[in-house]
Amino acid sequence: MGADIRFPHLGIEIEHLGKTIFIGNFSIAYYGIIISLGMLCGYFMAAYQAKRTNQNQEMYLDLALWDIVFAVIGARLYYIIFSWDYYSQNLGEIFNIRGGGLAIYGGVIAGVITTFIFSRIKKVSFRKLLDTACTGLLTGQIIGRWGNFCNREAFGGYTDSLFAMQIRQSDVNTSYITDEMLKNIVTIDGVNYIQVHPTFLYESVWNICVLAFILFYTKHRKYDGQLFLIYLLGYGAGRVWIEGLRTDQLLFFGTKVAVSQILSGLLVVFAASILIYKYIKKNRPV
Repeated sequence: MGADIRFPHLGIEIEHLGKTIFIGNFSIAYYGIIISLGMLCGYFMAAYQAKRTNQNQEMYLDLALWDIVFAVIGARLYYIIFSWDYYSQNLGEIFNIRGGGLAIYGGVIAGVITTFIFSRIKKVSFRKLLDTACTGLLTGQIIGRWGNFCNREAFGGYTDSLFAMQIRQSDVNTSYITDEMLKNIVTIDGVNYIQVHPTFLYESVWNICVLAFILFYTKHRKYDGQLFLIYLLGYGAGRVWIEGLRTDQLLFFGTKVAVSQILSGLLVVFAASILIYKYIKKNRPV
């Protein structure tokens, strides 16, 4: 019957990769399992970072519980807002999270707001919380992108590069398939495959690099909030170019530009400006 997913230039074939598992008659999506795993590992990473910086690890469990709840709500709201043409005609689908539709930037925005409120209640440094929590956030993003892999989504346009990924055409949402993909359909053992950029993989690997740098730089940071700014700069820079490859973009109102590209670009400029300003101010001759 052929593999479900293939990386032809790497010689990798993955067979029998389902999207769900069943417990009795109840189905659980691998996407949900992987996202949950990402959240759990994200907490442990944040707790580890808290220990490295002599903070109360238990406080980050409290923060994680609140952040996760509101991040999921924020991720859903963000997706609905920028997919309003569909949801305005299908109001009953707004609360159908099992049907998909979460956007990471909505979760990040909601998480930052929640963390700010938490810092005021606990009377702790907001910027220090962000510095620590961003390591957990990155960990969750690294793992969570593999949920997109199981769902056969968050991929880019046609490519014949080294990392080109072939997915069964029948497993993919038809709205994500471009004319160029259709012109380059690959048929193997009677199965049609589209061949695309594995952008989920690009982003996961990119985030590993950003996380590694933040963990390395932790002992060299000059002020609270610096690590979070590095996160915004690093993640944003990667998202700008990776988002441009994807075919399932959320578009900014009335344009053909991905909203995540716009937001990423603004965050890169914002973070870089503050980092440069702080550096110049610190090294300015007296």
